[in-house]
Formats: sequence, C-alpha cells, structure tokens
Amino acid sequence: MSENCTHDCSTCGKSCAEKKEKAGFAAPLNAASKVGKVIAVASGKGGVGKSFVTTMLAVAAMKRGLRVGILDADITGPSIPKGFGLAGASYKSDAGIEPTTTNGGIKVVSLNMLVEDPSDPVVWRGPVIAGCVKQFWTDVHWGELDVMFVDMPPGTGDVPLTVFQSLPVSGVVVVATPQELVEMIVAKSVKMAQLMGKPVLGLVENMSYLACPDCGKRIEVFGPSKAEALAQRFAIPESVRLPIDPSFASAIDAGAAELVEIPDFEAFASRILGVPA
Repeated sequence: MSENCTHDCSTCGKSCAEKKEKAGFAAPLNAASKVGKVIAVASGKGGVGKSFVTTMLAVAAMKRGLRVGILDADITGPSIPKGFGLAGASYKSDAGIEPTTTNGGIKVVSLNMLVEDPSDPVVWRGPVIAGCVKQFWTDVHWGELDVMFVDMPPGTGDVPLTVFQSLPVSGVVVVATPQELVEMIVAKSVKMAQLMGKPVLGLVENMSYLACPDCGKRIEVFGPSKAEALAQRFAIPESVRLPIDPSFASAIDAGAAELVEIPDFEAFASRILGVPA
C-alpha cells in the first residue's frame, strides 16, 4: 500500500493487495426516491417502435397495479410524452426535478419537458447526452416505483452504455421487425446485454403482420415472422408479435396511449414482470 493512499478504494485506479473493491460507474439514485425493477427497452436500429413498446409496457404495468415510471433516454428523439398527451415543462422542487404524471399515474421524464421549445433540435455531443441521461436518474424525484422502463436510443453507443453501467438494470426487452436484417440487429442487442451482464427478458416483433379488416387473415407485410426462431436461438424466454394497426398510431397521436388494449402484449408484459395477467 502506498504511503499516499487515501483508503478510498472506490476512487483508486491502482491494483494492490489491500484493495477491497473495484471502482464502479453506478450512479446514485435521487435520495428521495426508491425504484424496484429497471427494464431497458432496446434495439440495434431505429424505426422499430421502441418508444411505442416502452409506452405499452408501462401501460400494462400500470393496469396491473404497479407504480410505474418512464425514463426517456432517447435524448435526440424524445417521443414518449406525445403518446400520453403530456405538455408543459417539468419543475424543480426541494427533492429534485419533478416528473410529469399521466392520467393513469405513470411518472415520465423526457427532455421534451425540460426545454423551452420541444421542436428545437438537440445538438449535443455524446458525453453531454449521456450525462443528461444519468441526471434523469440522479436528479429526478421519482418517489417510490415498482418498475421503471428506460426508452433507449438505437444502437450500442454512449447512451446505452451509460444506462447499463450507471443504472441498476434488471433486464432488457429487445424490439425488432420481421425484415431479413433483423437477425443481425437482435444479435447486436443481445450480445451487448450479455457483455454488460444483463438478462434479456423478452423479444417484441413489432409490425409483424396486418390483420385483414374483412376476414381477419394475417398478412405478413414485411415477410414471415422470425420472433419464435430468434427467441429460441438467443435463449430469450418470452416473445410476442405486435400487428400493424392504424388505431395504435391514432391513439398515440391523440395522447391516448393508456386507452389502448392489446391482450397478447399485456399477457407478455405480465410474464416478464412476474405479475398476474
């Protein structure tokens, strides 16, 4: 041990026989908050509907009596508030930044609620964006939550890395679509989760099919479903297919996400949350 040792092993980069613990990247939760499970919703590419899936997971959890929060980590493309019809800015109290609460009681924090004009572009470098996401964990007064869903940006860059390292992520839900490239995209997401030691709880195949309004036949617009095969290949315990349904888009545009009902998806959410359907 060096004679200049501070005895604070958590800040020490040296290796010695007296070192008691490794330095970590975990960020402390807001002191006035308590969060149970943290579930990240991720994908290796954009445009697959992560925000919609995050929204509907939160709604399903809320319907099952859980106290729910959404941390919108997609800083450059925040869209969570739209689905709930949330407007106006968040404010700061003695306990921290106060999240905005939906009609059903879901607590939401998104950059769109912290800027003067939500249509202004966020022209920030990666480290600044990642720092903002971390502040959503450390500086927001979440209160007591049973589960928090984190809407991740696409890819495997700064923000996903920050979320996995700084937040106590309990598991990951991967979102994909049926196109041929999906196998590679799912593989990227699964391998990153494995690299960070996080279990993949489920796979959502969004835009999986279109149900004919006349006969009910499923039309696989983007090709045959790969959900079940991919879940088996990557040992993902749960999977579900979401249809292309114009009523979903209409509800999100109207800020009425909490009124959307998707029985198969809600059963899927119950299984990954470990609560009764």
